[in-house]
Amino acid sequence: MFRTFMDIALEEARAAAARGEVPVGAVVVRDGAVVARAGNRTRELADPTAHAEVLAIREACRLAGSERLVGHDLYVTLEPCPMCAAAIGFSRISRLYYGASDPKSGGLGQGPRIFAHPQCHHVPEVYEGIGGEEAAELLKAFFGGLRGE
Repeated sequence: MFRTFMDIALEEARAAAARGEVPVGAVVVRDGAVVARAGNRTRELADPTAHAEVLAIREACRLAGSERLVGHDLYVTLEPCPMCAAAIGFSRISRLYYGASDPKSGGLGQGPRIFAHPQCHHVPEVYEGIGGEEAAELLKAFFGGLRGE
């Protein structure tokens, strides 16, 4: 089941890459059903906050009629950045599953480690590495293409 939802997030990441966006995808799940899904759209929307996680959380909150997503899980192809990690905490996501680690911009395993910060009011259960190799390959191919490799 975990892999199934990460496969959907990877579909969103591939679609983002096809649009010229950094290939990151996210899926919000509740009770085994997809509630919302999104890929990065920062360039398309000219919005630096239009990360896959934020877009999926916004849609899930709209559908739930609440700013809180207690009982929801989030699957994302890349370790969330600090902004997205904060949004995950604020939305009260119950479980976070992510694929590839992000040593440069990640907000969980390195850098600011948002969920370890004393001001973090909610910490989801975190599971890493699901679909990580495929997510990392998508990112390498995307950035390699930008550099002409």
